[in-house]
Amino acid sequence: QVQLVESGGGSVQAGGSLRLSCEASVNVRRVCMAWFREAPGKEREGVAAFDTDGYTSYAVSVEGRFTISKDYTHNRLYLHLGSLVPEDTAMYHCASGCRGPSVLRPPWDNWGQGTQVAVSP
Repeated sequence: QVQLVESGGGSVQAGGSLRLSCEASVNVRRVCMAWFREAPGKEREGVAAFDTDGYTSYAVSVEGRFTISKDYTHNRLYLHLGSLVPEDTAMYHCASGCRGPSVLRPPWDNWGQGTQVAVSP
């Protein structure tokens, strides 16, 4: 069972930034990994992902503002959130093992408990 532990969430004002971290119990080098978010009343949304070849994908809603990256040495996945807006408020989860029609679409094999991001106006 892959274990994923997220950290780095918090409360920020609009326009601010955060960096989320995900520590994985497996080698992240050639694994499809993604960040998705969940907010009350909204559908689960994949926001950024690496496919197994290392190519990145971003949701239209975050492209140009969020950046996904990997640390192969420490088996970590990061998500830098920039130019935050209140609509980015959500629980952010790290996931591995992409099984959906695209790397940004569910389902994924494993995901963590999440880290909360709250953006105030």
